[in-house]
Amino acid sequence: MKKAIVSFLISAFFIYLAVRGVDFNAVIAGIDDIGGGYVLLFLLLMVLMQAMRIWRWGLILAPLAELGKLELFAVASVGFFAIAALPVRLGELVRPYLVSRGKTVKMSAALGTIFVERFLDGITVLALAFLALYFAPLPAWLLQANFVFLGINIALLVVVIFAVFCRARFDSLLNLIVRRLPATWAAALERLCCHFLDGLQVIGDGSRLLQTILLSLLIWFCDALAIYCLFLAFHLTLPPVAALVIMVILIVGIAIPAAPGFIGNWHYFCVLGLSLYGIDKAEALAFAVVYHFLAVGLTIVIGLIFLPQLKYSFTELRQAVKKTS
Repeated sequence: MKKAIVSFLISAFFIYLAVRGVDFNAVIAGIDDIGGGYVLLFLLLMVLMQAMRIWRWGLILAPLAELGKLELFAVASVGFFAIAALPVRLGELVRPYLVSRGKTVKMSAALGTIFVERFLDGITVLALAFLALYFAPLPAWLLQANFVFLGINIALLVVVIFAVFCRARFDSLLNLIVRRLPATWAAALERLCCHFLDGLQVIGDGSRLLQTILLSLLIWFCDALAIYCLFLAFHLTLPPVAALVIMVILIVGIAIPAAPGFIGNWHYFCVLGLSLYGIDKAEALAFAVVYHFLAVGLTIVIGLIFLPQLKYSFTELRQAVKKTS
């Protein structure tokens, strides 16, 4: 409950920053002037992006469990919906929970696949951020954030490579660490870590790993292209690299745990990114509102379509995930 209250307060703070001093008549006028053809193209790119994300997760999950295409699409779509619908990113637990339900896959192993997915996203977005730097200057705070994330990802990469390719040595080191704990805790933590590492198996499969890396590049390129299409819908004369910059800034922004649907932080960081290109705050907020409504709304609609197939209501799913968190 406390986490939920804090998340709503964070969202309220960002909403205040996003709307402060804005002429709402100008916001409405900006939304009214939107080009419908580019909006349709944006939605098609969002659907393509989601399909590629599901395909990639299926490749990461394959060493643990081979799901049918429809089941994979249903589980992943409901999982993406839950990320948007539950506070403080509790929705990240939904896919592992659904995959482990009634199967031989342990939830901790399924969580390992989410870690791989997020790690690939982090590396890809960092690479795109430094590519954007070549074409356009980035604000100092974003550069600092990128270097911090780069350091974290390099450290994680070293640990993951050691854990996957030197598993026996890693297990020995883990055993040395956990033996200092009470016996019950030590055994439980060791099992948890071992199952989690099982979810990283795709890293040791060169062919699958290459496919996931290529898909990661395509996913985020598709996202940047969708943002650019929305620029055109709003008649914004911005260079294509601006879409990349907005994407990177937005990813940093929505990483902050907030209320369901990224309300507030999505809008503020969108406005902040567009301000770098001299876009009026009212026009930037109109863009942020429409972008959020379309992107998050599409994810929620697709998830709700597949939720009955998994024989869950949203309330049941939320309660189940809370028990596992």
